[in-house]
Amino acid sequence: MSNTGINWFKYSSPQAFHLLAGRMIPWFSVVSIGLILIGLYIGFFVAPTDATQGDAYRIIFVHVPAAWMSMFLYVIMAIWAGIGLGLNARPSFMMAQAIAPTGAMFTFLALFTGSMWGKPTWGAWWVWDARLTSELILLFQYIGIILLRSSIDDLRRADRASAVLALVGVVNVPIIYFSVKWWNTLHQGASVSITAAPTMAGTMVTAMLVMMFGFWMYSIAVTLARVRCVIADRERLPSWGKQASMADVAEAR
Repeated sequence: MSNTGINWFKYSSPQAFHLLAGRMIPWFSVVSIGLILIGLYIGFFVAPTDATQGDAYRIIFVHVPAAWMSMFLYVIMAIWAGIGLGLNARPSFMMAQAIAPTGAMFTFLALFTGSMWGKPTWGAWWVWDARLTSELILLFQYIGIILLRSSIDDLRRADRASAVLALVGVVNVPIIYFSVKWWNTLHQGASVSITAAPTMAGTMVTAMLVMMFGFWMYSIAVTLARVRCVIADRERLPSWGKQASMADVAEAR
């Protein structure tokens, strides 16, 4: 192996990852701001007016990417939680902890913008539609994971309990995605699909995809910033440091 290669394994240490995250945050932040501004400009000023909904439909350029991110971040959080459980890796638990608030924020944003779109479209701010209800359950799952972690004083128990809850809750993600196919709902089907051609104008699709990547970059930047705070907080706790040291000794044996 070449000596010039990057030793990525060293970043499994919280201290080393803390430094790496600090270097990455500005780059992802700048890219996210640029993409979001471009996406909003295309969606609100370039994309054509919808023939049936008029300009009210433009809320989808925030709503749809936010809904995508709410599901995507939950899956990523669950993957980190699973890695933490399987490998007993502290940084993985920290990443899952850092992702949860951002996922909850995007879920709330999807529900809020969805209600704004629903009022002129359906004539009501909220209906107990299958997709809306399952998305609301997703918000409760995020909140439940956050509250469960904060309610347990022992950090290792908190990590494992919240990780188990995150993994169990993954079953709701496919329910959200396929709800419009499985049940007769008011919510329209997917306008953008991997297996089919888009059913909307190219500029509309472009705006949504640019917004999605902007939200993605934002999520990375915010998660890295939050995980730095988690590392700093945990390193200041003597009990956590003692538990970590004892666990390392036990694993060495």
